[in-house]
Amino acid sequence: MAESKQQMLHLATNDHAVIQVERQVAERSIVVKHMLEDIGDEAVGKEPIPLPNVNEAVLRKVLEWCDHHKNDPPSTGDDDNESRKKTTDIEEWDQKFMQVDQEMLFEIILAANYLDIKPLLDVGCKTVANMIKGKSPEEIRKTFNITNDFTPEEEEQIRRENEWAEDR
Repeated sequence: MAESKQQMLHLATNDHAVIQVERQVAERSIVVKHMLEDIGDEAVGKEPIPLPNVNEAVLRKVLEWCDHHKNDPPSTGDDDNESRKKTTDIEEWDQKFMQVDQEMLFEIILAANYLDIKPLLDVGCKTVANMIKGKSPEEIRKTFNITNDFTPEEEEQIRRENEWAEDR
């Protein structure tokens, strides 16, 4: 079985790139792992595995993360524990990895969701949460280039409806 873990796969992106990757790295994606189970070991490596929702640049970045984390214990169904959800702490390597422009950050999050790589999705979402933490709505709009399309009356109504959520 150890031999098949070093097996090389080819992943095809939506912009027609084909990327060669170790099976162990690719299997950090639950979607890819299930595709490999579906096609069977004898078919693995013969044809590229199509990933129509990911472009080459984003897939290369995702695979870089997967390669760094290839020896991490696999995700389990009980990964939804409360302590993991409540913290926005991110390992130093992951923090540096996520220092990309916003468009790439959001593309990584979308790809992690599509490819079902929960730990990477967590890191991406925590990165965004940390970008928002402690900021006013106006600062958040500026950070993410969001246009405020509320009238002053609508804003006041939302404030009244959400008074309970304010830090006092």
